[in-house]
Amino acid sequence: MKYNTYLNYLLILIGCIVAIYAQAGEEQDVVILILGIIILMFGLYRISSTLSSKKQSKESHEPNQKDDA
Repeated sequence: MKYNTYLNYLLILIGCIVAIYAQAGEEQDVVILILGIIILMFGLYRISSTLSSKKQSKESHEPNQKDDA
């Protein structure tokens, strides 16, 4: 499980470095910039898909309450 987490952070880091590298030169290389952004977004997507929403987890743990009136 830790391997996946490290991989996600590594993807984000690589995506940032590639995107910054693409803008560092005098002429911007659009293809490398887009590739860096895609890698960055893929890493962010993988991290966000592993997180659960507080609202969903709260609703699933509350017992059903019914009024007897």
